[in-house]
Order: sequence, then structure tokens, then C-alpha cells
Amino acid sequence: MVNENRILAILGPTNTGKTHYAIDRMLAHRDGIIGLPLRLLAREVYDKIVALRGPSVVALVTGEERIVPDRTKYWVCTVEAMPEALGCDFLAIDEIQLCADTERGHVFTDRLLRARGLHETLFMGAETMRKAIVALVPGAEFLHRERFSELSYKGQKKISRMPTRSAIVSFSVDNVYAIAELLRRQKGGAAVVMGALSPRTRNAQVEMYQNGDVDYIVATDAIGMGLNEEEVIQSIINNQFQPIKKLFWRNTKLSFGSTKALISSLELQTENEWLTRTRESDDVSTLKALVEDAEIKARTTDRASVTLLWDVCRIPDFRGISNREHADLLTAIYNYLHEGHAIPQEWLMEQIKRIDNTQGDIDALSRRLAYIRTWTYVAQRKGWVKDQNYWREETRAVEDRLSDALHLALTQRFVDRRTSILMRRLKQKESLLAEVNKEGEVSVEGQFVGRLEGFRFQQDNSTSSDEAKTLRAASLQALAPEFQLRAERMYNSPDTEFDFTEQGGLMWGNAAVGKLVTGPDALKPQVRSFVDEEVGNELADKVTRRLQHFIDRKIATLFEPLLNLQSDESLTGLTRGFGFQMLEGLGVLDRVDVADDVKALDQDSRSALRKHGIRFGQFTIFIPVLLKPAPTRLRLVLWSIASDFQEFPQAPPPGLVTIPIDEKIPDGFYLKSGDRAAGVRALRVDMAERLADMLRVQDSRGGFEANSDMLSITGMTLEQFANLMKGLGYNSKKGEHVKAKGQSSTGSVGPTEKELFEENTPIERNSDQPQAIGEITDSIETGEKDKRYAKTAEESVDAGSDGSNVEALSERSDEKEVFYTFTWAARQPKRNIEPKQKTSKKIFKVKGKRP
Repeated sequence: MVNENRILAILGPTNTGKTHYAIDRMLAHRDGIIGLPLRLLAREVYDKIVALRGPSVVALVTGEERIVPDRTKYWVCTVEAMPEALGCDFLAIDEIQLCADTERGHVFTDRLLRARGLHETLFMGAETMRKAIVALVPGAEFLHRERFSELSYKGQKKISRMPTRSAIVSFSVDNVYAIAELLRRQKGGAAVVMGALSPRTRNAQVEMYQNGDVDYIVATDAIGMGLNEEEVIQSIINNQFQPIKKLFWRNTKLSFGSTKALISSLELQTENEWLTRTRESDDVSTLKALVEDAEIKARTTDRASVTLLWDVCRIPDFRGISNREHADLLTAIYNYLHEGHAIPQEWLMEQIKRIDNTQGDIDALSRRLAYIRTWTYVAQRKGWVKDQNYWREETRAVEDRLSDALHLALTQRFVDRRTSILMRRLKQKESLLAEVNKEGEVSVEGQFVGRLEGFRFQQDNSTSSDEAKTLRAASLQALAPEFQLRAERMYNSPDTEFDFTEQGGLMWGNAAVGKLVTGPDALKPQVRSFVDEEVGNELADKVTRRLQHFIDRKIATLFEPLLNLQSDESLTGLTRGFGFQMLEGLGVLDRVDVADDVKALDQDSRSALRKHGIRFGQFTIFIPVLLKPAPTRLRLVLWSIASDFQEFPQAPPPGLVTIPIDEKIPDGFYLKSGDRAAGVRALRVDMAERLADMLRVQDSRGGFEANSDMLSITGMTLEQFANLMKGLGYNSKKGEHVKAKGQSSTGSVGPTEKELFEENTPIERNSDQPQAIGEITDSIETGEKDKRYAKTAEESVDAGSDGSNVEALSERSDEKEVFYTFTWAARQPKRNIEPKQKTSKKIFKVKGKRP
């Protein structure tokens, strides 16, 4: 049994049936009124009560819609539009926590403080209002309700992946249109609901969604409070919010003695610790603007005139054009009402006639609807127009015509009937006819729609945009068996059918099927497969596994020496640490970078490392077999992935001893490509070490000239060689002298055979390419040396085989030639600099020594 004058606060999270409970309680009384936060929700509740009690006893009153039968018993209203002093047995306010809303809060707070049913009052809302209600509503009882079902957050979804029967809330008209347009192309269409639409248009759009013509509805928060932040989502799921500590309030005991007194009463402060004065609302801003008008000042000299002015200022700005234009319109309305007690019919007819036009696009129709809603509101105000029934019907008829035209325009723009029908057929398992030929071309209902490339469907751009997404859905449905067959065939393909590109792509035959991405370390990249989302995770995982197998085996084959080095448990201490540095360097290190570590290695340690193929060169420490074209190409890809490059530098062409330096190339590239950067060119590291062997026996202090062997192994001219030497840390002095009769201008002093074979083995960039000039084909296993190496200097002098060159030299014995004298420049090599001690002045210790 319900107590008389009972005030009950039903608090709890969403989806607890609070509103349904309020409807049941209201219908248990003789009459009642319920205030709701949204126009669309008010319409929904109105329709439910009409279905239970009939339309003759149910009223709907919002800021823009008024349906009031003569025998009204139950009033369904937006909170702002609730009629006062009705004396109903029952009264309910929904979403009472909106007392804390910055814009509308003062209206909800007023209802909390003053609105009561004669026998029963309900406040429904969030648990965060409990303390505020206890403080402000003495004697209120509380009832907590739990959710009927668990609320979960599914995470972000692409529009294309939204399930059917979804409502999408956006935060701007432009976004609503964009999403609806996307859904039209992909899903057949969507209903559109916005606060700016008329009730008739909104209801028509909602009906289109409810009857299944479209499976999606896109709206502003006219259909519900929008969410867009993670912390808010989690708070809602867990129903964990901070209690509300302040409610927005505006004085309702207004003074109409003068406009100044009215404004002062509206801006009155409160001393209640639970209440805070609301920010200046639109009606107050409009009032302040109108009282500055000289004519209105002259008219507002008595209580009735001030009261009328306040009523006019509360006309909503449906048009939303500008505050000035709205103020001008209200000024005209007030002056007509004050002077003639009603708006002139001729003027009103002229205003409405300009609006009554159903031609134009969505924006034009929306503007006209906004205009007519102002006059619909005015026509509903008692005494503001003569022959009120006529003007109510006239403004409603114009609004209905514009609403129907807007509904049609929205439907034509955002609903594709053909695509919608096709989507329904798919949903009803009425499969469309689709085919895939041997070339991977896909057709639906005999129409070419695209082709299959690997495991991705590439849709034909010429496909009609209205059908594109539906046809794609049908195509992917037809492609499911093809995807399975391809995945099975690929999984059983040999590694010879796979390859990687210099940009880290993974190929299966001619099809791009994935790419390499960063893994735990440089030698363990991960695979990201190229598989359409619609194909499914199981098949995508299978493709990924096969590609991972391929690249793992490729690395194991090409970098076997490094992996053996990694697994050699006999290496300990400094030796093992140095081995890890070789792993990190992918088989090649600049000696300057590890100079201290190399110095710390004893002969036994070096011997242990040499067993793994490591060569300790003067400039570079490397594993010769890893400088061949195949491992070099893979090393550059792995290095680029580990370096997180957006665009990978390409491996140098095979077969070249030197390559030009490109300043745009990232630091470290030339070392990883197996080259030593020096001057304007980079020299292959094995050739750089051979050159180092030759330079070691020269008098670098007194100076020496380049011999033919030095030029031969680099394949350079004397001038190019001088630039190279400068890059290696030598000074060069140019000079001229007379050529000696019958002999080369340079000597032929070269490295000893022991020096040549102890540390270095020449690297063939490509075994299929002819050797560059002076390139040596030593074999460390056989210990043999190509005889051409000993003949190189001699051959470089001989111009022919008939001895004519000797005669030419004899005849030109006084001919001069250019030569360079090289001396060590004592240049500091590339340094690792670290602070030596903390002082006011930075002191650095330089690691490394000259090569």
C-alpha cells in the first residue's frame, strides 16, 4: 500500500527499468504527469501509454509538439514543458541527475525542489544524486535497482563492422551526414535523427528503422546522451561515479516590477551549500538584449508589460542563425503583442508564406523547418494570435509538408533501396550468384566486381558506389572456399615459392601476402600477413604461420654462422660478450666502435671467434661469408626493420668494388651493406682490408706513392684514389715528375702472402657477375692465389702484346705524369665520447685509436 504524499527516489544504473516502473505507477493513479529529458523519449513513452489507455486521455507536450485532448488524464512532457499547478495525483521526473547539467540543470533542480504529485512523487536517476536528495528533499524514501543484464563495452569498431540494428550517436550534423552516407554505400542506408528535425520527420525516420527498411540509425544525442571518452565508458560499465555535490539553480520567484528588477531576480544568488547559480541561459541573454531597445524600454513600464516581455524572451531559438537576428524577431513579436494584444494576421501570413516551400536540398528544407517551428510555438501560446485554432492548423500543416519533404530528401540521400534489398537477401541467406575464375577475377550476378590478389579482395573502382559494399559482402561470401583453398596450397608450398622484398614485403609468387615488422631482436622479425578482415582470424593465422616459417628458415640459412656463434656455450666472458656484439651488428662491426673490446681479447679468445669465421680487419670486423649478396640483402632489410625506417635503403648493386656516397642515406647503411665509407665513395670492406695490408708496409710518416696494386684492387683512377685515402685518414700532396723510361710510374710493392691470407678472404658480391678489375679469387681452403694478382701491375702498364708500348715510352721519355704522396694525417677516427667526470666544464675521454 503506497503512503499518501510519498516521495520516492528510484536510483541506479542504466537498464534497470526505472522509467517502466514510473509508467506503471502513473497508470495506477487517476491522473499523472511525467517529465522526460528527451523529446524522442517523450514521444516513445507517449506512444506506449496511448497503446494502453487510448489517445483521448493522453497528452504530449514538448517545446515544439503539443497534443492535448479535451479529456486528458496523463501528461507526457519534456521537463522544460511540464505544465505547472495541474494538481495531478502522480508526478515523476526522469534522469534527475541532470540537475548538475550546466545548461538545463536549473530546470531539473526546480522540479526537484517544487514539483510534487498530490499522492505520489517519483524521482528516477543515478545513485550519484542520493546525498543531494537527502539534503534537499526531507522525508524522501530510496529504492535502489540493479541492471537487468550486464553492460559491456565492445571497443571501437569500424562503421563497416557495425552489427545490424545498431544506433550510432555522433556529435555534429556533419558527422551524422557523413556516417549515414557511408552506411548507405556499405549497408544500404540509415535513418537519421537530429534535434533540429521536426517531430514528424524524426518519427518518420525512426519508423523506417523500426520496420526494418534500414538496419541502422544515426543520430545526435537527441536519442540519448552521447559518449566518447574511455574513462566515461568504464565508469558507466562499472556504475562508479563521484557523488554530485552541486546542483545548478535559478531563482523562480521572479520580480516583474521592472526589467531591472526582473534581471536582478533572475541573477539572484543562493546561500544553500548544495546549489549554485546557473550560468546565463539563452532566455536571460535575449532579455538583456531586448531591454536595450529604446521602444521596448518605453513599453515595459508596468508589471504586465514586463511579464509579457519575459514570455516572449522564452521563445526558443529554433533557427539558430545569430543572437542578433533572434533578438530582432522577438522585438517585432513583442511590439505587436504589446500594441495590439495579438500578432497581425497579414504579417504572420507573410512570414509563413515565405517558408511554405518544399523545394530544395536537405539544408534548405531544414532551415525552413526551423523557421516554421518558431511560428508553430507562437501559435500554441494562448492569446498571441487571433483565431488560434486556424493558425495552429496552418503552421502545423506547413511544418508537416516540410517535414515530409525533408524525410523524403533524407531517405533519397541516405537510403539506397536496391542495396538495402540486396543486403536483406544476404541476411536472409538468399545467396547472390558469385564466381571466381582462374585469374582471380570475381563477378557477382554476372558483373565483374574485382579480383583476388593473394588473400585480399581488390574491388573494381568502376563498380557502382550504391552497390559497392553489398557486392563486396557477396563477393567475400563467395570467396570463402577460394580463400581456404589458397591458404592450404600456400601452407604446403616450398620455400622456393616465397621471397622478401628490399622494403620488407613478403611475396608468394607474384602476390604480396605480408610484410616483416619489428620482433624481439633484429634476427627475429615478426610477420604481419595481408589478409582481408572478413576472411577470419583462423585463416589469417595460418597464412602468418607459413610466412613466419619461411623467414625463420631464411635467416637460419643465410645467417648460420651468427646463429652458431649465439649457441656456442664454450664462449664465455669477454669472448661471449663480443659474440653478442657481432649478433647485434648482424655480422659486421666498425672496429673503431669496439676498439677497447678488441684490445681486451687475448689470442685464445680471438682464436675461438675466428673458428666462427670472424675476421679482425684493420677497419672492420666481419664474417666474410655474410657479406655475399644474399645475406647482405637480408641484413639491410632486418637492420631497416629494427631501425624503424619508413622507407628502406636498397642494397648496392652486386659486383661493384666501390659505390658513390649518398648523403641522404641513413647512418650505418654502408657498413651494413658491406662497404667502408671513405671520401665520396664507399669501398667494399674486404677490398678495404686488402688495401690496409698494402698500406701497412708503406712509410706513412715519410710519405709514399700509390702503386698499381692499390689502384687495381679499388678499380679507381689516381684522383679517385687520393679522395679515398683522404677519407681513410691520409693527407695527400699532388706533384709531377718525368716518367722513368720503360717502367710504371708506381712501384708494385704488395702484401705478403701470409698477411694476405691471415685475416681476409675476398668476397664475391655475386658469383654470376664478372670480377671487377684487380679482384682476387683467393680460396682460404686451398691456399691458392690467382696468378693474375701478381701480373696485375705489369698488365696495367702493357698497352698491347706486340711490344710497341716500349717504343712509345722510349720516344716520350721526358713526358711528365701526376703523382700523389700520401702521409698519415693523425686524424682522430670516429669516436665514442663519454663524460669522464662531472665538473663545471665538460671533460671527455676519447675511445679508439688511429687505424
